[in-house]
Amino acid sequence: MTQTFKAMLATDNDGKVQGGFTRLRLSDLPDEEVLVKVAYSSLNYKDGLAITGAARICRKLPMVCGIDLAGTVVESRHDSYRPGDPVVITGCGLSESYWGGFSEFQRVKAEWLVPLPDNLSLEQAMAVGTAGVTAMLSVQALRDGGIEPGAGPIAVTGASGGVGSFTVMLLNTLGYQVTAFTGRADESAAYLTALGASQIAHRDQLARKPGPLEKELWAGAVDAVGGDTLATLLAQTRREGIVTACGLAGSSDLSTTVMPFILRGVTLRGIDSVTQSRDCRRRVWDDLATLLDGPTLARLYRVEPFDKLPELARDILAGAIRGRVVIAIGD
Repeated sequence: MTQTFKAMLATDNDGKVQGGFTRLRLSDLPDEEVLVKVAYSSLNYKDGLAITGAARICRKLPMVCGIDLAGTVVESRHDSYRPGDPVVITGCGLSESYWGGFSEFQRVKAEWLVPLPDNLSLEQAMAVGTAGVTAMLSVQALRDGGIEPGAGPIAVTGASGGVGSFTVMLLNTLGYQVTAFTGRADESAAYLTALGASQIAHRDQLARKPGPLEKELWAGAVDAVGGDTLATLLAQTRREGIVTACGLAGSSDLSTTVMPFILRGVTLRGIDSVTQSRDCRRRVWDDLATLLDGPTLARLYRVEPFDKLPELARDILAGAIRGRVVIAIGD
């Protein structure tokens, strides 16, 4: 087995946390139950924050960045996994409290792992990653709450990003009518239409201070933006509608009134993709494996080499990335 291997490690440099490439040994890894040879990871907004130091994502240092990983078990002290098993992890505190996926090898807790579904490759699993899991959790929240495809249009914000793109595709596959909101309406129209959006709208229509209640437009919504955008969606959601909050790309603030909740019975449903139970994560991956179509999934992502990670981290924070980026970690 290799003597040293490459990893993206966040450290404290004169009071500033920043990620950089380093070489590690297997003995440097945490003493967890399963050793995984990482084949792919993925780039998420949180990864961009961690690598650039734009926000304090890592709760302790040093920290291997990367909130997702997919690879093959090399060693296991747990009965559920054997060498050669393909596995995937999203969330579970990776890159925050535990060393993450931007490393050619990683040791992880067995309880975090989900067996790779039979009809997905390791590359495709990381095309899904946390973004796809978050999208699936949002779609499940709408369905579990009784929002059926015939109930009316579903608004999806941040539609050109990873979570939004997956949400548009999944909702369309299930037969929902989707209005996709994006800041790049002209250049993303063909992309979002190919994923299944019925209408494309500019994000500025929502990014404003709303009235307490506005015209009822949406049977439900999936919001990755927060702030005024989320407040406007709540004011426009139909009676007994559901809005999922799964991101804060615009703002973590929310200034609204109780009117949508007590006069229309609107539900605001938070989506936590980090600390879901193992049963919940298995349900998510089972649903994804059933709903995802290979050719459509291929439109959502591109594969980039590990060496480009610092540049890509800056790009995702600048809003210069559409869809998903899979990072090729190992051979």
